[in-house]
Amino acid sequence: MKNYAKLLMVSTVFAVSVNAQTKDQMVKSIMDETYQNSQLETLAFELMDDIGPRLVGSPKMQQAHNWAVKRFQNWGIEAENEKWGEWKSWERGPSTIEMILPYAKSIEGTQLAFSPATSTKGLTAEVVMLPLFKNKEEFNTWLPKVKGKLVMVSQYQPSGRPEYNWKEFATPESFEKMKKESAAASEEWRNSITAIGESSRTLNLKLEKAGAAGIVSSYWSRGFGVNKIFSAGTNTIPVVDISLEDYGQLYRMIQHGKTPKLRINVQSKDKGTAPTFNTVAVIKGSQKPDEYVILSAHFDSWDGGTGATDNGTGVITMMEVARILKKYYPNPKRTIVVGLWGSEEQGLNGSRGYVWAHKEKMPKVQAVFNQDNGTGRIANISGQGFLHSYDYVGRWLSAVPKELTKGIETSFPGYPGGGGSDHASFIAAGAPAFMLSSLSWSYGNYTWHTNRDTYDKIIFDDVKSNVATIAILTYMASEDPEKASAERIKMPNNPRTGEPMKWPEVKEPTRKGGFD
Repeated sequence: MKNYAKLLMVSTVFAVSVNAQTKDQMVKSIMDETYQNSQLETLAFELMDDIGPRLVGSPKMQQAHNWAVKRFQNWGIEAENEKWGEWKSWERGPSTIEMILPYAKSIEGTQLAFSPATSTKGLTAEVVMLPLFKNKEEFNTWLPKVKGKLVMVSQYQPSGRPEYNWKEFATPESFEKMKKESAAASEEWRNSITAIGESSRTLNLKLEKAGAAGIVSSYWSRGFGVNKIFSAGTNTIPVVDISLEDYGQLYRMIQHGKTPKLRINVQSKDKGTAPTFNTVAVIKGSQKPDEYVILSAHFDSWDGGTGATDNGTGVITMMEVARILKKYYPNPKRTIVVGLWGSEEQGLNGSRGYVWAHKEKMPKVQAVFNQDNGTGRIANISGQGFLHSYDYVGRWLSAVPKELTKGIETSFPGYPGGGGSDHASFIAAGAPAFMLSSLSWSYGNYTWHTNRDTYDKIIFDDVKSNVATIAILTYMASEDPEKASAERIKMPNNPRTGEPMKWPEVKEPTRKGGFD
């Protein structure tokens, strides 16, 4: 009996030693491949520069899906496009905006997504500014004046300098004065919009119905030379967004009694309705094929830039992780799924569609790793309200080299994410899903949904660190002898109602969108 016990102990020690050696070798292989044979720059060029922005329903979005499937298949990974709905299909063309009076100059700007086109000759019209109103009656009295005009609908910004620039160089008194005046002007503008009973979503349609020739906006992102680029919100007239600098000049001309005139030529194609997809790639599990580790990133983007950091970096990260794992870990214990979701920007539609279509898989999900906020190194991981997440996420993170984890802050068990990115779709279904939040790199001001979200903003060294981290986390989650617990925390009381807060609920995606 003693000899049997001794043999068992020796066998156990040997097995642990072999397992550690295997883990160490895998980590080394992942690190070597990530830093010595990276494909990230090639993937980034092909996706951001060669294909470009990926507006939901657009031909570019479909081109991107097809490209990803082919890429995965070239690496020996099964992949397909799964349909979840359909959307208004619109194809962007060139935009030309010129001031022709009181003198000629080019205007920096572009048409907004889903904007109706002008004729091939363009349109020329005088510019009027949306005034401040005290009530709806004032607005209704003014409204007939927009007929045949280009209407400026954004708040005037007297300074195009971001706050950090003011803080660095202005006197304290000047800085405080600027902030006070800016806050007062913003409040006055909001009160005016509220007084007329409209919103940024409804105002453009109201002006269109009143006979406006077009809409001119300037949605400043509070950084040098940066604007947010979203949807037009009209059915027949074009909508362009122009730089703060040019918008400010037009505004001041009007204030000084001038009547500027613009020539706008924006070309685009309304292509009706298009099917919408998720690209889903699978590396089949060898021991527990019906349990899943899911690599999550949304594929779509707004189209003012090329969607480089929102969310091209997330996409190429997950694709590169899959490539590396297929090369060094071709027979994972659990099935590894890569989901590149469509229409996250319109309400997590792609990931909600996947969860809805694969409800039976959700109790079998070991982990979802989601990335969707820029090009920076992973900086924060929350347990998302899963009671025992510290045990297993901590265990998986312990295998990642310290030079990659030293800057990562964790909070366990945390609270469930109800929206914001695609991990929320899985959390609602009770699947342990984690947002791998990144360092900012001025994401909110300079690249999130802006005209400057382009290839040159990618920090490849940071993206490589994320690739290595996620690849090791995925390997550890796949190899873990235990199924990760999906037990939830007891939700706290809502301070406003005193009632317990509810766990987010699974929602069906918008199956047909873009037409309202």
